[in-house]
Amino acid sequence: MPSFHRSVYAMSLTLLLLQLTVILAVARACGLLLRAFGQPMVIGEMAAGILLGPIVFGALFPQWHAQLFPAASLPALSSLAMVGVVLFMFIVGAELRAPGGMGAQLRAAGWVGLSSMALPMVLGLAIAPMLHDALAPAGVAFWPFALFIGVALSITAFPVLARILKDRGMTHTRVGQLALSAAGVVDAFAWVLLALVVALASAGGGWSAFGRIACGLAALVAVVFLAVRPLLAWALRRYAPDGTPTPMLLAGLMIGLFACAMVTEWLHLHAVFGAFLFGISLPRDNRLLHALVERLEPLSVIVLMPIFFALAGLGTHPGAFANAGLGAMGLILLVATVGKIVGGAAGARVCGYDWRESLSTGALMNSRGLMELIVIKVGLDAGLIGPELFTMLLVMALATTAATGPLLTLIERRGGLRVGRAAR
Repeated sequence: MPSFHRSVYAMSLTLLLLQLTVILAVARACGLLLRAFGQPMVIGEMAAGILLGPIVFGALFPQWHAQLFPAASLPALSSLAMVGVVLFMFIVGAELRAPGGMGAQLRAAGWVGLSSMALPMVLGLAIAPMLHDALAPAGVAFWPFALFIGVALSITAFPVLARILKDRGMTHTRVGQLALSAAGVVDAFAWVLLALVVALASAGGGWSAFGRIACGLAALVAVVFLAVRPLLAWALRRYAPDGTPTPMLLAGLMIGLFACAMVTEWLHLHAVFGAFLFGISLPRDNRLLHALVERLEPLSVIVLMPIFFALAGLGTHPGAFANAGLGAMGLILLVATVGKIVGGAAGARVCGYDWRESLSTGALMNSRGLMELIVIKVGLDAGLIGPELFTMLLVMALATTAATGPLLTLIERRGGLRVGRAAR
């Protein structure tokens, strides 16, 4: 390698390592700080992305910000972040479980999941005309934009919700089990709807192009569930009878994962859909899930996802809250919160839960967290939303998730009983 190119490579590598050092240090510090206030660490890590972006770091120290995150260095960070998101969505797909137990519990999870998704989606469609006129990127048609807003407001964060329930000792309560099962219903429906919305946007509004993308996705789903799923089940029974895959089998899983993500990216959808689909195709074996979480989650969650948060922060816009933007932000936050809490509570009440349990369920369903960030990043990458609306939705995700704990505490005090008491 000529000395000039060697020098450029060394400078690029040095900058990348410096960026990783700063991103991980700030993410850990913010996560620990927020945890001291009773919040999940992921909220602090998401907030770290905003701190490193143009709204805070870029506004206070513009020269340092430009030197640390020059535009030419962002593709390398983006590639690392996307690997982290693909691994994370693979784990989310592997974790997803259909509501189990008695028929009443299954019925309640379905009611809560659908009602907590339908109401915010309807409210999102209602405010979409105002948002489209002011905030939609040029050339984006109304219905892809409106449907995306509806999906973005209806998301519940399955992984963050599980962490909140664990931290508050609610995992085995009636409310905790109901909310977690309902969140699985929401995630399954939301990702299907989001894939269709992105396909419609990628087709540029042309139904023939949309048909080709939809047919390609249907073919991929058929191959994964009719061929890949039985093959994986056979390989795991034969080579991982204890649920722990060998290094060779784990390499095979990673090859299948990245190939599936590549196909959905090639279909002009997004790599996260392929990763989620491949995760769903795995057998529902808790031993296998534990082994995958133990091996993959530290790399994806601790190292690579903070890079994704930082890039999301770099994509925010300082002028998002200027003039009419503050009113739009307030409207989005109001609709998102009311839609989720009222929708979730209504579904629980229909199934016979008392008001305290129903409101607690609605508060839990209002937690959006990391899943919301992935959804809005997909929308930004697909050109469905611009930096201003992306910033508003990111703040909404942080605010609604951070409000979950205080809302549960308030409901506990009002009800005179601890929602977190274990079911017996």
